[in-house]
Amino acid sequence: MNINQQLSLLRRGVAEIVPESELIAKLETGRPLRVKLGVDPTAREVTLGWAVVLRKLRQFQDCGHEACLIMGDFTAQVGDPTGKSRTRRQLTPDQVRANAEACLSQLFKILDQSKTSVFYNADWLANMTLAEVVNLGAQYTVARLLERDDFARRLAEQKPLYVHEILYPLLQGRDSVEIRADVELGGTDQKFNNLVGRELQREAGQEPQVVLLMPLLVGTDGVDKMSQSLGNYIGINDAPFDMFGKVMSIPDQALRSYFELCTDVSLDQVAVLLAGHPMEAKQRLARELVTLYHSPNAATAAQAEFERVFSQHSAPTEIPDVIVETSPLWIVDLLRQAFGVTGNEARRLIQQGGVEIDGAVVINEKAQVAVSEGGVLRAGKRRFARIIYR
Repeated sequence: MNINQQLSLLRRGVAEIVPESELIAKLETGRPLRVKLGVDPTAREVTLGWAVVLRKLRQFQDCGHEACLIMGDFTAQVGDPTGKSRTRRQLTPDQVRANAEACLSQLFKILDQSKTSVFYNADWLANMTLAEVVNLGAQYTVARLLERDDFARRLAEQKPLYVHEILYPLLQGRDSVEIRADVELGGTDQKFNNLVGRELQREAGQEPQVVLLMPLLVGTDGVDKMSQSLGNYIGINDAPFDMFGKVMSIPDQALRSYFELCTDVSLDQVAVLLAGHPMEAKQRLARELVTLYHSPNAATAAQAEFERVFSQHSAPTEIPDVIVETSPLWIVDLLRQAFGVTGNEARRLIQQGGVEIDGAVVINEKAQVAVSEGGVLRAGKRRFARIIYR
């Protein structure tokens, strides 16, 4: 691709390029650029929210550039404080390792594995001496670190702000120095961290990376950023029927961003779709996503099943079995076992009247339930499980 073709592709959906003039200059050199994306494996599922930056990294690959994927196995143990009003729970090395292993195969549903260099930042961060940590800290002032909105807000509200959280942007920036990144990708919430990388590269005598920022994808609730902890996410490994149904539940006002950030549908065609009936636009979006992460046949089958279940108020033709050990069982534990939801998500479903056992609504989140063998558990509109006892 020539430079204009590359820029046309790479600008799609982008919130900000810092600075774009430097990106153009790097592209004009004609050499493959080293494009960095850091992923802290704090969870096991890759969501469409993660996929926004992963898809941009794939576009760089399609333009002939090298994807440098950093699995933050060290930084995930520290915990990115970005956007947090309180200190994140620190993960153990075993938890991070398990998450990383679960995520990696999903990442290559999007990235071209043959054109991806995978790094683990524990390889350089875990072995730093205290003198090296002190030297890293000497490259950035506390005043500049405290310019971050979330840090300043916590201090103003007299909430704890720990030293390891202040170190996090420096650790992420060190990653850019280690791999000599030309470009770093991130969400708009990562702007501060990414710009720290530019400064540390200058200190190291390197040409600073260009920072390319993508918008944050709103979750299926249409309110908050897509998040596994909030339960408002669509996973790229979701079953076709589940993925189709979740897409159909997103609010109308989110359709444009989903099309632009999550699909390859041309923006001219998106405009035509959005000018029509929202239901038809959602169906197209759902087919696009199921096709992308499964297959065209899976998309056709998922739509047919969705229409049968929700138009005719029927249960799905295929309901997965879930094997449980005992009865009765706390309803929250039953939902965890059946659907892999968090305790908070299970409670929300119950409070919203979204949990049924054989058609009877469960309203008490403390209930001990005895489900008959073969009984059908339903959570929300799309998740079903048949209960089988060991």
